[in-house]
Amino acid sequence: LAGVRCGHSYANFHNQKKAVAASLFAGRDKLPFHFRWLDRRMIVTDPRGLAGLARGDEICRINGRASGAIVQELMAYTRADGHNDAKRIAQLAVEGLEDYETFDVFHALAYPQRPEGFELEVARAGKAAKRMAAPAIDLAGRRAQHTEPADPNAPTFSLAFGARGEAILAMRSWALYDSKWDWKGFLDDAFRQIADRRSDALIVDVRGNEGGLDCGDEIIAHCIDRDLSRAGYERRVRYQKTPADLDPFLDTWDLSFRDWGRDAVKLDDRFYRLLESNSESRAPIRPKGPRFLGKLLVLVDAVNSSATFQFANLVQSNGLGVLVGAPTGGNRRGINGGAFFFLRLPGSGLEADLPLIGTFPLTPQPDAGLQPDRRIVVSREDVAAGRDRVMLAAIGLARS
Repeated sequence: LAGVRCGHSYANFHNQKKAVAASLFAGRDKLPFHFRWLDRRMIVTDPRGLAGLARGDEICRINGRASGAIVQELMAYTRADGHNDAKRIAQLAVEGLEDYETFDVFHALAYPQRPEGFELEVARAGKAAKRMAAPAIDLAGRRAQHTEPADPNAPTFSLAFGARGEAILAMRSWALYDSKWDWKGFLDDAFRQIADRRSDALIVDVRGNEGGLDCGDEIIAHCIDRDLSRAGYERRVRYQKTPADLDPFLDTWDLSFRDWGRDAVKLDDRFYRLLESNSESRAPIRPKGPRFLGKLLVLVDAVNSSATFQFANLVQSNGLGVLVGAPTGGNRRGINGGAFFFLRLPGSGLEADLPLIGTFPLTPQPDAGLQPDRRIVVSREDVAAGRDRVMLAAIGLARS
Protein backbone atom coordinates (compact mmCIF):
# COMPACT_ATOMS: atom_id res chain seq x y z
CA LEU A 1 0.00 0.00 0.00
CA ALA A 2 2.87 2.39 0.70
CA GLY A 3 4.01 1.72 -2.88
CA VAL A 4 0.78 3.30 -4.14
CA ARG A 5 2.17 6.61 -2.80
CA CYS A 6 -1.21 7.82 -1.57
CA GLY A 7 -1.32 9.21 1.95
CA HIS A 8 -4.87 7.95 2.52
CA SER A 9 -4.39 4.39 1.16
CA TYR A 10 -3.10 2.34 4.07
CA ALA A 11 -3.77 -0.44 6.53
CA ASN A 12 -5.37 1.72 9.20
CA PHE A 13 -4.25 0.68 12.69
CA HIS A 14 -7.59 1.82 14.14
CA ASN A 15 -9.70 -0.26 11.74
CA GLN A 16 -8.15 -3.68 12.35
CA LYS A 17 -9.91 -6.48 14.20
CA LYS A 18 -9.28 -6.70 17.93
CA ALA A 19 -7.27 -9.90 17.54
CA VAL A 20 -5.00 -8.28 14.95
CA ALA A 21 -4.51 -5.19 17.10
CA ALA A 22 -3.71 -7.30 20.16
CA SER A 23 -1.21 -9.43 18.24
CA LEU A 24 0.60 -6.72 16.30
CA PHE A 25 0.30 -3.53 18.36
CA ALA A 26 0.09 -4.37 22.05
CA GLY A 27 3.39 -6.13 22.77
CA ARG A 28 6.24 -5.06 25.06
CA ASP A 29 8.45 -3.97 22.17
CA LYS A 30 8.42 -0.15 22.26
CA LEU A 31 11.12 2.38 23.11
CA PRO A 32 10.26 4.04 26.46
CA PHE A 33 10.86 7.69 25.45
CA HIS A 34 9.67 10.30 22.94
CA PHE A 35 11.71 11.48 19.97
CA ARG A 36 11.63 13.20 16.60
CA TRP A 37 13.81 13.03 13.50
CA LEU A 38 16.03 15.97 12.56
CA ASP A 39 17.99 15.44 9.36
CA ARG A 40 17.28 11.70 9.81
CA ARG A 41 18.84 11.73 13.28
CA MET A 42 16.78 10.42 16.21
CA ILE A 43 16.65 13.23 18.79
CA VAL A 44 15.07 12.71 22.21
CA THR A 45 12.28 15.21 22.93
CA ASP A 46 11.21 13.72 26.28
CA PRO A 47 13.16 11.01 28.14
CA ARG A 48 10.03 10.10 30.11
CA GLY A 49 12.07 9.65 33.24
CA LEU A 50 14.60 7.19 31.78
CA ALA A 51 17.77 7.64 33.83
CA GLY A 52 20.81 8.70 31.83
CA LEU A 53 18.78 10.17 28.96
CA ALA A 54 18.10 13.87 28.40
CA ARG A 55 16.15 16.02 25.97
CA GLY A 56 18.31 16.75 22.93
CA ASP A 57 20.32 13.51 23.16
CA GLU A 58 20.84 11.67 19.89
CA ILE A 59 20.08 7.95 19.70
CA CYS A 60 22.80 6.77 17.33
CA ARG A 61 22.13 3.01 17.46
CA ILE A 62 19.38 0.69 18.66
CA ASN A 63 20.47 -2.89 19.33
CA GLY A 64 23.52 -2.29 17.18
CA ARG A 65 21.63 -0.89 14.17
CA ALA A 66 22.23 2.73 13.13
CA SER A 67 19.13 4.85 13.68
CA GLY A 68 19.61 6.50 10.27
CA ALA A 69 19.42 3.06 8.63
CA ILE A 70 16.30 2.24 10.65
CA VAL A 71 14.37 5.31 9.51
CA GLN A 72 15.45 4.72 5.92
CA GLU A 73 14.19 1.14 6.02
CA LEU A 74 10.91 1.94 7.78
CA MET A 75 10.07 4.68 5.28
CA ALA A 76 9.25 1.88 2.84
CA TYR A 77 6.16 1.08 4.96
CA THR A 78 4.91 4.57 5.76
CA ARG A 79 2.25 6.46 3.85
CA ALA A 80 2.57 9.75 1.99
CA ASP A 81 1.41 11.41 -1.21
CA GLY A 82 3.79 11.04 -4.14
CA HIS A 83 7.47 11.35 -3.27
CA ASN A 84 6.95 13.58 -0.22
CA ASP A 85 9.44 11.81 2.05
CA ALA A 86 9.28 14.55 4.69
CA LYS A 87 5.80 13.25 5.54
CA ARG A 88 7.08 9.67 5.77
CA ILE A 89 9.81 10.69 8.21
CA ALA A 90 7.44 12.83 10.28
CA GLN A 91 5.14 9.83 10.79
CA LEU A 92 8.03 7.93 12.38
CA ALA A 93 8.37 10.36 15.28
CA VAL A 94 6.95 9.36 18.67
CA GLU A 95 5.57 12.36 20.58
CA GLY A 96 2.80 10.86 22.74
CA LEU A 97 0.01 12.05 20.45
CA GLU A 98 -1.29 8.88 18.81
CA ASP A 99 -3.16 5.82 20.08
CA TYR A 100 -0.90 3.75 17.83
CA GLU A 101 2.49 5.22 16.95
CA THR A 102 3.60 4.30 13.43
CA PHE A 103 7.21 3.79 14.54
CA ASP A 104 6.14 1.43 17.32
CA VAL A 105 4.21 -0.80 14.92
CA PHE A 106 6.70 -1.05 12.06
CA HIS A 107 9.86 -1.11 14.17
CA ALA A 108 8.54 -4.08 16.13
CA LEU A 109 7.51 -5.90 12.94
CA ALA A 110 10.77 -5.22 11.12
CA TYR A 111 13.11 -5.88 14.06
CA PRO A 112 11.69 -8.35 16.62
CA GLN A 113 12.73 -7.09 20.03
CA ARG A 114 14.78 -8.70 22.75
CA PRO A 115 12.90 -9.70 25.93
CA GLU A 116 15.40 -7.75 28.03
CA GLY A 117 14.72 -4.50 26.15
CA PHE A 118 17.03 -2.27 24.11
CA GLU A 119 20.72 -1.52 24.00
CA LEU A 120 21.20 2.10 22.94
CA GLU A 121 24.17 4.14 21.81
CA VAL A 122 23.53 7.71 22.92
CA ALA A 123 25.42 10.90 22.05
CA ARG A 124 25.13 14.19 23.93
CA ALA A 125 26.44 17.44 22.53
CA GLY A 126 30.09 17.91 23.51
CA LYS A 127 30.44 14.43 24.99
CA ALA A 128 31.50 11.01 23.73
CA ALA A 129 28.80 8.50 22.83
CA LYS A 130 27.84 6.06 25.55
CA ARG A 131 25.97 2.77 25.72
CA MET A 132 22.97 2.29 27.94
CA ALA A 133 20.12 -0.16 28.44
CA ALA A 134 16.47 0.81 28.12
CA PRO A 135 13.46 -1.30 29.09
CA ALA A 136 10.76 -1.99 26.53
CA ILE A 137 7.21 -0.84 27.23
CA ASP A 138 3.91 -2.17 25.92
CA LEU A 139 0.95 -0.36 24.35
CA ALA A 140 -0.61 0.42 27.72
CA GLY A 141 2.69 1.94 28.84
CA ARG A 142 2.87 4.05 25.69
CA ARG A 143 -0.67 5.31 26.14
CA ALA A 144 0.09 6.19 29.75
CA GLN A 145 2.64 8.65 28.30
CA HIS A 146 0.03 10.50 26.23
CA THR A 147 0.46 14.24 26.22
CA GLU A 148 -3.12 14.85 25.04
CA PRO A 149 -6.46 14.26 26.83
CA ALA A 150 -8.19 10.96 26.02
CA ASP A 151 -11.72 12.46 26.12
CA PRO A 152 -13.01 12.51 22.50
CA ASN A 153 -15.24 15.48 23.37
CA ALA A 154 -12.47 17.58 24.89
CA PRO A 155 -11.52 20.84 23.13
CA THR A 156 -8.64 20.48 20.69
CA PHE A 157 -8.15 24.22 20.03
CA SER A 158 -6.87 26.89 22.39
CA LEU A 159 -6.61 30.67 22.12
CA ALA A 160 -4.02 32.83 23.86
CA PHE A 161 -2.69 36.36 23.46
CA GLY A 162 0.94 37.42 23.42
CA ALA A 163 2.55 40.31 25.25
CA ARG A 164 1.84 42.70 22.38
CA GLY A 165 -1.68 41.50 21.71
CA GLU A 166 -0.97 38.96 18.97
CA ALA A 167 -3.54 36.14 18.99
CA ILE A 168 -2.23 32.56 19.01
CA LEU A 169 -4.71 29.90 17.94
CA ALA A 170 -3.32 26.39 18.51
CA MET A 171 -5.17 23.61 16.68
CA ARG A 172 -3.69 20.22 17.52
CA SER A 173 -6.42 18.16 15.82
CA TRP A 174 -9.24 18.55 13.32
CA ALA A 175 -10.32 14.88 13.66
CA LEU A 176 -13.63 15.90 15.19
CA TYR A 177 -16.03 13.63 13.26
CA ASP A 178 -17.49 12.04 16.41
CA SER A 179 -16.81 14.88 18.85
CA LYS A 180 -19.68 16.66 20.60
CA TRP A 181 -17.49 19.69 21.24
CA ASP A 182 -18.82 22.85 19.56
CA TRP A 183 -15.66 23.76 17.67
CA LYS A 184 -17.46 26.19 15.36
CA GLY A 185 -18.79 28.03 18.37
CA PHE A 186 -15.27 28.14 19.81
CA LEU A 187 -13.91 29.74 16.62
CA ASP A 188 -16.77 32.26 16.45
CA ASP A 189 -16.02 33.29 20.04
CA ALA A 190 -12.27 33.36 19.31
CA PHE A 191 -12.73 35.87 16.50
CA ARG A 192 -15.00 37.99 18.71
CA GLN A 193 -12.23 38.09 21.31
CA ILE A 194 -9.65 38.93 18.64
CA ALA A 195 -11.85 41.78 17.40
CA ASP A 196 -12.54 43.06 20.92
CA ARG A 197 -8.81 43.17 21.68
CA ARG A 198 -8.07 44.72 18.29
CA SER A 199 -5.31 42.20 17.66
CA ASP A 200 -3.40 43.05 14.52
CA ALA A 201 -1.80 39.60 14.10
CA LEU A 202 -3.16 36.05 14.28
CA ILE A 203 -0.86 33.01 14.51
CA VAL A 204 -2.61 29.75 13.61
CA ASP A 205 -0.55 26.74 14.71
CA VAL A 206 -1.48 23.54 12.83
CA ARG A 207 1.86 21.78 13.25
CA GLY A 208 1.44 18.09 13.98
CA ASN A 209 -2.15 18.23 12.70
CA GLU A 210 -2.77 15.95 9.72
CA GLY A 211 -6.34 17.08 9.12
CA GLY A 212 -9.90 15.87 9.53
CA LEU A 213 -12.81 18.25 9.13
CA ASP A 214 -12.36 21.42 7.06
CA CYS A 215 -11.94 23.59 10.16
CA GLY A 216 -9.67 25.93 8.22
CA ASP A 217 -12.63 27.12 6.15
CA GLU A 218 -14.04 28.78 9.27
CA ILE A 219 -10.79 30.69 9.78
CA ILE A 220 -10.60 31.78 6.15
CA ALA A 221 -14.23 32.96 6.31
CA HIS A 222 -13.22 35.57 8.90
CA CYS A 223 -10.28 36.75 6.76
CA ILE A 224 -12.05 37.48 3.45
CA ASP A 225 -14.53 40.10 2.26
CA ARG A 226 -15.85 38.19 -0.77
CA ASP A 227 -16.57 34.58 -1.70
CA LEU A 228 -13.41 32.49 -2.10
CA SER A 229 -13.60 29.77 -4.75
CA ARG A 230 -11.55 26.56 -4.71
CA ALA A 231 -10.49 26.86 -8.35
CA GLY A 232 -7.41 25.12 -9.67
CA TYR A 233 -8.34 21.50 -9.00
CA GLU A 234 -11.03 19.12 -10.21
CA ARG A 235 -12.37 16.00 -8.54
CA ARG A 236 -12.17 12.62 -10.24
CA VAL A 237 -13.23 9.08 -9.41
CA ARG A 238 -12.33 5.77 -11.03
CA TYR A 239 -15.81 4.28 -11.25
CA GLN A 240 -19.44 5.19 -11.61
CA LYS A 241 -20.82 2.18 -9.74
CA THR A 242 -18.90 -0.37 -7.68
CA PRO A 243 -18.64 -3.88 -9.18
CA ALA A 244 -21.06 -6.28 -7.50
CA ASP A 245 -18.33 -8.86 -6.82
CA LEU A 246 -16.41 -6.31 -4.69
CA ASP A 247 -19.37 -4.97 -2.72
CA PRO A 248 -19.23 -7.63 0.04
CA PHE A 249 -15.72 -6.47 0.98
CA LEU A 250 -16.36 -2.70 0.98
CA ASP A 251 -17.76 -1.08 4.11
CA THR A 252 -18.57 2.62 4.37
CA TRP A 253 -20.78 5.06 6.26
CA ASP A 254 -22.57 6.42 3.17
CA LEU A 255 -24.12 3.99 0.67
CA SER A 256 -24.19 6.71 -2.00
CA PHE A 257 -20.47 6.09 -2.46
CA ARG A 258 -21.36 2.81 -4.20
CA ASP A 259 -23.10 4.59 -7.05
CA TRP A 260 -22.20 8.15 -8.07
CA GLY A 261 -24.94 8.09 -10.75
CA ARG A 262 -25.08 11.16 -12.95
CA ASP A 263 -22.60 13.02 -10.74
CA ALA A 264 -19.82 10.93 -12.33
CA VAL A 265 -19.24 11.99 -15.96
CA LYS A 266 -16.89 9.90 -18.09
CA LEU A 267 -13.68 11.80 -18.78
CA ASP A 268 -11.53 9.16 -20.53
CA ASP A 269 -10.73 5.44 -20.27
CA ARG A 270 -9.43 5.85 -16.71
CA PHE A 271 -11.45 8.55 -14.96
CA TYR A 272 -14.84 10.08 -14.34
CA ARG A 273 -15.12 13.74 -13.44
CA LEU A 274 -17.17 14.17 -10.26
CA LEU A 275 -19.52 17.11 -10.57
CA GLU A 276 -19.38 19.78 -7.90
CA SER A 277 -23.10 20.54 -7.74
CA ASN A 278 -23.83 18.52 -4.61
CA SER A 279 -20.47 18.94 -2.91
CA GLU A 280 -20.59 21.11 0.20
CA SER A 281 -16.81 20.69 0.59
CA ARG A 282 -16.23 22.28 -2.83
CA ALA A 283 -18.60 25.22 -2.42
CA PRO A 284 -17.05 28.70 -2.19
CA ILE A 285 -16.05 29.89 1.28
CA ARG A 286 -18.30 32.79 2.21
CA PRO A 287 -17.22 35.77 4.36
CA LYS A 288 -18.18 35.74 8.01
CA GLY A 289 -17.94 38.37 10.71
CA PRO A 290 -16.24 39.72 12.63
CA ARG A 291 -13.64 40.14 9.93
CA PHE A 292 -9.96 39.89 10.83
CA LEU A 293 -7.91 42.55 9.02
CA GLY A 294 -4.44 41.96 10.46
CA LYS A 295 -1.51 39.66 9.64
CA LEU A 296 -2.31 35.96 9.33
CA LEU A 297 0.61 33.61 10.06
CA VAL A 298 0.13 29.84 9.72
CA LEU A 299 2.65 27.48 11.32
CA VAL A 300 3.10 24.35 9.19
CA ASP A 301 5.14 21.16 9.05
CA ALA A 302 5.39 17.82 7.25
CA VAL A 303 2.44 16.32 9.13
CA ASN A 304 -0.01 18.67 7.34
CA SER A 305 -1.20 16.42 4.55
CA SER A 306 -4.99 16.37 4.34
CA ALA A 307 -7.40 19.11 5.43
CA THR A 308 -4.55 21.12 6.96
CA PHE A 309 -2.61 20.88 3.68
CA GLN A 310 -5.65 22.16 1.81
CA PHE A 311 -6.04 25.02 4.31
CA ALA A 312 -2.39 26.00 3.95
CA ASN A 313 -2.71 25.81 0.16
CA LEU A 314 -5.73 28.14 0.16
CA VAL A 315 -3.99 30.62 2.46
CA GLN A 316 -0.82 30.70 0.37
CA SER A 317 -2.32 30.58 -3.12
CA ASN A 318 -4.79 33.38 -2.34
CA GLY A 319 -2.29 35.59 -0.55
CA LEU A 320 -4.27 35.50 2.70
CA GLY A 321 -1.29 35.00 4.96
CA VAL A 322 2.24 33.73 5.44
CA LEU A 323 3.23 30.09 5.98
CA VAL A 324 5.99 29.69 8.58
CA GLY A 325 7.89 26.51 9.43
CA ALA A 326 8.80 23.44 7.40
CA PRO A 327 7.56 22.10 4.02
CA THR A 328 4.16 20.45 4.36
CA GLY A 329 3.04 16.92 3.71
CA GLY A 330 0.44 16.31 1.02
CA ASN A 331 1.24 16.97 -2.60
CA ARG A 332 0.66 19.82 -5.02
CA ARG A 333 -0.17 17.25 -7.70
CA GLY A 334 -3.29 16.48 -5.70
CA ILE A 335 -4.37 14.32 -2.80
CA ASN A 336 -7.05 11.65 -2.43
CA GLY A 337 -9.82 11.53 0.13
CA GLY A 338 -13.31 12.98 0.51
CA ALA A 339 -15.03 9.59 0.64
CA PHE A 340 -13.77 6.16 1.67
CA PHE A 341 -14.37 2.45 1.56
CA PHE A 342 -12.96 0.23 4.27
CA LEU A 343 -11.64 -2.72 2.29
CA ARG A 344 -11.60 -5.94 4.32
CA LEU A 345 -9.48 -8.74 2.85
CA PRO A 346 -11.55 -11.96 2.94
CA GLY A 347 -8.74 -14.34 3.93
CA SER A 348 -6.77 -12.49 6.57
CA GLY A 349 -9.45 -10.03 7.66
CA LEU A 350 -6.92 -7.20 7.44
CA GLU A 351 -8.40 -3.80 6.60
CA ALA A 352 -7.17 -1.06 4.29
CA ASP A 353 -8.61 2.43 3.89
CA LEU A 354 -9.48 3.14 0.26
CA PRO A 355 -10.00 6.81 -0.69
CA LEU A 356 -12.43 7.32 -3.54
CA ILE A 357 -12.05 10.93 -4.73
CA GLY A 358 -8.87 12.38 -6.21
CA THR A 359 -8.25 16.11 -6.54
CA PHE A 360 -6.28 16.80 -9.72
CA PRO A 361 -4.62 20.14 -10.55
CA LEU A 362 -5.69 21.81 -13.78
CA THR A 363 -2.11 22.92 -14.46
CA PRO A 364 1.15 20.95 -13.99
CA GLN A 365 2.44 21.01 -10.40
CA PRO A 366 5.60 19.70 -8.70
CA ASP A 367 5.62 16.35 -6.90
CA ALA A 368 6.05 17.98 -3.48
CA GLY A 369 4.27 19.61 -0.58
CA LEU A 370 3.97 23.35 -0.05
CA GLN A 371 7.10 25.37 0.63
CA PRO A 372 6.63 27.78 3.54
CA ASP A 373 7.09 31.47 2.85
CA ARG A 374 9.44 31.59 5.84
CA ARG A 375 11.28 28.32 6.28
CA ILE A 376 12.59 27.74 9.80
CA VAL A 377 15.09 24.96 10.53
CA VAL A 378 14.85 23.46 14.03
CA SER A 379 18.15 22.30 15.52
CA ARG A 380 19.09 19.71 18.09
CA GLU A 381 20.08 22.59 20.35
CA ASP A 382 16.55 24.00 20.08
CA VAL A 383 15.14 20.67 21.23
CA ALA A 384 17.60 20.43 24.12
CA ALA A 385 16.71 23.94 25.29
CA GLY A 386 12.95 23.45 24.87
CA ARG A 387 12.99 26.36 22.43
CA ASP A 388 10.17 26.65 19.87
CA ARG A 389 12.10 28.38 17.10
CA VAL A 390 9.14 28.34 14.71
CA MET A 391 6.79 30.06 17.15
CA LEU A 392 9.47 32.60 18.06
CA ALA A 393 9.95 33.40 14.37
CA ALA A 394 6.18 33.83 13.90
CA ILE A 395 5.92 36.15 16.91
CA GLY A 396 8.78 38.20 15.49
CA LEU A 397 6.95 38.49 12.16
CA ALA A 398 3.71 39.38 13.93
CA ARG A 399 5.38 42.26 15.73
CA SER A 400 7.38 43.57 12.77
